Amino acid sequence: MSKRIYIIAGEASGDLHGGNLVRELRAAASATGHSPLLIRAWGGDRMAAAGAEVVKHYRDLAFMGFTQVIMNLRTILRNIDACKRDIEVFKPDAIILIDYPGFNLRIAEWAHAKGIPVHYYISPQVWAWKKGRVHTIKRVVDRLYCILPFESDWYARYGMPVDFVGHPLLDAIEQEGKSEMLPLPDADGRPIVALLPGSRKQEIARMLPLMVQVALRFPEHRFVLAAAPSVPDELYAPHLAGAPISMVKGRTYDVLRQARAALVASGTATLETALFGVPEVVCYSGGALNVWIAKRLVDIKYISLVNLIMDREVVRELIQSELTVETMSAELGKLIADGPDRTRMIADFDALRTKLGGPGASAKVASAVWKSLHAAD
Repeated sequence: MSKRIYIIAGEASGDLHGGNLVRELRAAASATGHSPLLIRAWGGDRMAAAGAEVVKHYRDLAFMGFTQVIMNLRTILRNIDACKRDIEVFKPDAIILIDYPGFNLRIAEWAHAKGIPVHYYISPQVWAWKKGRVHTIKRVVDRLYCILPFESDWYARYGMPVDFVGHPLLDAIEQEGKSEMLPLPDADGRPIVALLPGSRKQEIARMLPLMVQVALRFPEHRFVLAAAPSVPDELYAPHLAGAPISMVKGRTYDVLRQARAALVASGTATLETALFGVPEVVCYSGGALNVWIAKRLVDIKYISLVNLIMDREVVRELIQSELTVETMSAELGKLIADGPDRTRMIADFDALRTKLGGPGASAKVASAVWKSLHAAD
């Protein structure tokens, strides 16, 4: 009889890692010669391309910030109910949840009550805020796979064993390194500065106009916007009209492989940029209410994954009032030039890779899930 797995990823990064996981799950099934593996998912194009039947796209799920979540709460609750119904119809042998805790922990509680094994890949960042969620995770998650080196010790303090599998971005970037590096359009010989303003409407509206103004101050460099494939062109277009900026869609890694420096919105992209060895300035601008709430709830020293993992300031974080054209330009200028700031950051990125361990996260998770499915066979 076929084994059935249901996977839920609610964001672009989850789709990336989910795609690699689906491939490894299929490889594990093929290698053991077992009956076919059926994978149904909420995710995106990468998971679909890897062989999952994607029934809900993450672009319909992503809401940024506290106020956006509150404004769209009815939609979110409807999505949760729809997901539960679909799982009941599919009757999976196991569920794999990828990050996206506000949604996925609700599914985990429900699935646990139904007796469905729950695997959680990419631990929710409960060490940053909502620490009380650790008790829910310990109660309803059968196996937790962590991707940050300090998370194992953190969970151990609560008596919860976890699997540290390394960061899945190392898998994605290793895979990218095997592909041919294609030239970017409009190449003219100038060094490239990558612009990654995020994948949500609010991020783009707040940060891209500032990035455009910075680009005007560096005419000797070519600025390339790495546009997210899930974002409609019309969200970028008003900010780029007449600007000396090229837009490349769905080729973020191609852009980073060829960039000398980058301006990056806070999020997973900060770590991706670092793992490509590209010196970067981290940018964050949120709604006043969101920031006010976050300051009272979030218990972390840094907002970028690079600094959190290294537990010190490796990359400069420009947050709210610090995020101006002047400060962005000053910090970018230091990283473009051959000098101590650029040299130090590149060396720190080498140390970061070592700290994260080698590639293989997706294969480790796939192997663990596959063995658990056949433990009773």
